Amino acid sequence: MASRKVKIGTDTIVDAKIIEAPSSTKNSSGERDPEMHQTKKGNERHFGMKAHIGVDSKSRLVHSFVATPANVHDSRVLPDLLHGDETRVWADSAYRGQTAVIRDKAPCAADFTQPHSSHAKNLSVQQRKTNRTKSCVRSRNVHRLAVNFALSNLYLSRRRLLRA
Repeated sequence: MASRKVKIGTDTIVDAKIIEAPSSTKNSSGERDPEMHQTKKGNERHFGMKAHIGVDSKSRLVHSFVATPANVHDSRVLPDLLHGDETRVWADSAYRGQTAVIRDKAPCAADFTQPHSSHAKNLSVQQRKTNRTKSCVRSRNVHRLAVNFALSNLYLSRRRLLRA
């Protein structure tokens, strides 16, 4: 019988997603979950945790995953999201300035981190086009994460749902 293997490629996309949690202290212990923390994204405050993922850009398979409190910056777990054989690492601007970290973990990798624009220096038309393409890929990955959690919930609730 032939073995069936899944090969992870050399291009990795990294990103993080905030997973909201109730900040209420109206529970049996009267305390917030100590594993959850508050963070600010844009002008909004969020309470919960973050799911950081490393995804193979060709197969779209998640090859690494780290869960942290929401206040942990995306770039802090970057080494844990790389497998080391990358030739390209794609990331949003939260990971900018991490070229040395990428090279340390994956010496052959090129850093394709999304540039960050500012009021003083706007992005070129080509940079905006490239960033939009990367954003679409990250958006698909976030949707896949949401579907995976939904499927997990269905699986965990299967007996209760089948009884109805």
